[in-house]
Amino acid sequence: MRDWIDRSDIQAIITNGGTGIANRDNTYEAIESLLDTRLPGFGEIFRVLSFQEIGAAAMLSRAIAGVSNRTAIFAVPGSSNAVKLAMEKLIGPEIGHVVLEVSK
Repeated sequence: MRDWIDRSDIQAIITNGGTGIANRDNTYEAIESLLDTRLPGFGEIFRVLSFQEIGAAAMLSRAIAGVSNRTAIFAVPGSSNAVKLAMEKLIGPEIGHVVLEVSK
């Protein structure tokens, strides 16, 4: 991940999986430790939208986003529905804007 963050030709990284609460889920900690700036609204809105689809289990998600060295990073849960939700409702509509803001 650090190698990708250091590359000038990569403007955004999207990961999926490992954002839950099981012992094997360590994506949140790995990504969070790399971030210079956090986008707490991403995780908050993801959980609200997810709650509308799956109910209270949405609180188990630790979706996270932020910026590291001018690279936008998004970590979403691994289920197909979660990836679709994140891409269609959050990342897809805003990725251009996020990359533009990060590059300033």
